[in-house]
Amino acid sequence: QVQLVESGGGSVQAGGSLKLSCAAPGYILSNCEMGWYRQAPGKERELVSRISSDGVTTYVDSVKGRLTISRDNSENTLYLQIYALKTEDTAVYYCATLDCYLGPPGTDATTLWGQGTQVTVSS
Repeated sequence: QVQLVESGGGSVQAGGSLKLSCAAPGYILSNCEMGWYRQAPGKERELVSRISSDGVTTYVDSVKGRLTISRDNSENTLYLQIYALKTEDTAVYYCATLDCYLGPPGTDATTLWGQGTQVTVSS
């Protein structure tokens, strides 16, 4: 089952930039808080940024100032713009819903997850 679909990753030189996208075929995300996670080789998956349904954003300290999370509700798409990439940014990047209720009233929060997109930064 396809839930969220990440794209835009690739191999870049340190100092470059990438813009990742997250699409949601079959779901309307306008009322959902969304987030971007990453998992580096041998490391635990970490939440690096989140954006609320009304556009309030938060970032982990290690990426603050180099990363911008945004959403386009008219396109039902989530974005992650990363600037000044560092080798330590190398990871698989995932998007996910964080606070989302897509089912009937009274149901539990809906968790959607993607398969990730690889970002590799070389020196």
